[in-house]
Amino acid sequence: MSSDARAALKQHFDFDDFRPGQGEAVGHLLAGHSTAAVFPTGGGKSLCYQLPALLLPGLTLVVSPLIALMKDQIDALQRRGIEAARLDSTLSLDEYRSVMDGVRSGQLRLLYVAPERFNNERFREAISGIRISLFAVDEAHCISEWGHNFRPDYLKLAGFARQYEAERVLALTATATPRVLDDICAGFDIRPEHAVRTGFYRPNLGLRTTVTSVSDRDDVLLAALRERPPGPTIVYVTLQRTAEEVARCLQQAGLTAQAYHAGMKDEERAAVQDAFMASDSSIVVATIAFGMGIDKANIRYVYHYNLPKSLENYAQEIGRAGRDGKISICHSLVCADDLTVLENFIYGDTPDPEGVRGLVDDVFARETEFDVSLYDLSSQHDIRPLVLRTLLTRLELDGYLEGGTPFYSAYKFKPLVEPEQILDRFDGERRAFVSNMFDSAKQGRVWFQLDPAQAAIDLRVDRLRVIRALDWMGDQQLLEVQAGGVRNRYRRLRLPDDPQAMADELAAYNLKREEAETSRLLQVLDLFGLEGCRAEALGSHFGEQLEAPCGQCTGCIGEAEPVSSRSTQTIADSLWSRVQPTVAGAEEALGSPRSVARFLCGLSSPRSGRARLAKDPLFGELSDVPFQDVLEWVSVSGDH
Repeated sequence: MSSDARAALKQHFDFDDFRPGQGEAVGHLLAGHSTAAVFPTGGGKSLCYQLPALLLPGLTLVVSPLIALMKDQIDALQRRGIEAARLDSTLSLDEYRSVMDGVRSGQLRLLYVAPERFNNERFREAISGIRISLFAVDEAHCISEWGHNFRPDYLKLAGFARQYEAERVLALTATATPRVLDDICAGFDIRPEHAVRTGFYRPNLGLRTTVTSVSDRDDVLLAALRERPPGPTIVYVTLQRTAEEVARCLQQAGLTAQAYHAGMKDEERAAVQDAFMASDSSIVVATIAFGMGIDKANIRYVYHYNLPKSLENYAQEIGRAGRDGKISICHSLVCADDLTVLENFIYGDTPDPEGVRGLVDDVFARETEFDVSLYDLSSQHDIRPLVLRTLLTRLELDGYLEGGTPFYSAYKFKPLVEPEQILDRFDGERRAFVSNMFDSAKQGRVWFQLDPAQAAIDLRVDRLRVIRALDWMGDQQLLEVQAGGVRNRYRRLRLPDDPQAMADELAAYNLKREEAETSRLLQVLDLFGLEGCRAEALGSHFGEQLEAPCGQCTGCIGEAEPVSSRSTQTIADSLWSRVQPTVAGAEEALGSPRSVARFLCGLSSPRSGRARLAKDPLFGELSDVPFQDVLEWVSVSGDH
């Protein structure tokens, strides 16, 4: 490790030495090597790009899906006098301009963006030619199709890093199994010797479980909270309404508790988060939306009121406890009935085979080069947007399609000065071009609407000239410009030999992912039902072998209980006669057994949303029944 790195560590972060793994990762990067870092939650991953950003000559571009993490880190860096900024949808036009000015001038050393930002034409053009010394990817496990949180946009990040000639890449995650780490290294061209993995196990975390029923769970939680000394506490739940209900229950019992979930207003969530950060005893009852990027060292308790979705989610969530190294308790209330809701989320993502076949026929019936609205495509074939993007990404990876730069099909702008003043900035052909461009826009009361592609045809110019003109006038504060109507470009590279076989293969791929996700749930139950050391089993899942059992988990102290089977639910025979009129009246949205099962389980799809079926009184009638049982019942009942 160079003396410059250690001096910068002390000067800017006031640390005398690196945490485990940090020095090795930073050393690889400063030597010019792309690197992967797998550190547990709270293990100091962010320093691995923040410190090199101060020592490398160009921009460090950090890709993260977590706006809360971006905001917290940037605030902390700015307090240390380090220039850092983010680009996200919350920024005003002036704020966006200020950030990009800092990037272009070289004053800004660290820029945080979400992976979706690369779909923004203006951003892609703006960073072309910028020297990117380090391209850091947080939550890098999202690149793996077999990781717990696969995101299609992540698969393309490696291509963007190469396109913008990033000099080195840093891939960061807290939750990578050996298989997922291999995927990360392959995707970003990271040599195995430059992959740094530190120990997962943290001896200050006590992993406890209590097997309970739905009816007893509130009492079990209250008893656990009361018998332990007060301390900052997170109670994780699955559903937004559960967060509200449990918080209310705790409040009625005299505890200081607040709900937190994605359905709340931004200012409400910010108030809950700020109160939690400032308190030494408050309780937040939250969906997994809470905790991402929360840097609070003294969280004493993490409860799982509902089952976590996977061992990876569990590891991330308990990793928020005890970052100060003091004893902290991670207590899971284990109820097998939670499986139904969690499984239904998974099954709701799987489209009908007919929808997949329709997508294949649609895509390959188009011109060699085409553009499409993914929103329209999703609605047309009744495939949820994330699943649709995954299928199209599969076609790209298999060499059938090549994705181009997405573009905005609709712009709107409003003049910030009189139109004549704008025209007076130009002369000759350029003045005529701008005047004709204004004439081609549809004028509303305040905003002008413009389709750049149609304007380009009308004006006999390249579409890019129209966009550049709008952007320039926006930069000069002559117009306020907003873009929308994203369309994705594709080029067909080859046709499938057998479209039906391709559709069958993609449908089978969906079922394989469905099976993988449900298997993750069962891994959680297996862990919570172990008689032996849970910390040892969890470490093994992530490729770490403990030297000895932890001695403090529920298994080690001899309090393990077998996990009860979920309760059985019967479906009344009379329900079919009640649901038939709805099925007959919404044939397009409910034309298959799987779509009817989704409806009865309370799972929406693009077509059912368009048909407003969530307002039907039978929507979600069987939400407490396992999806596969409902699907089987629908298939049998529909044949009678």
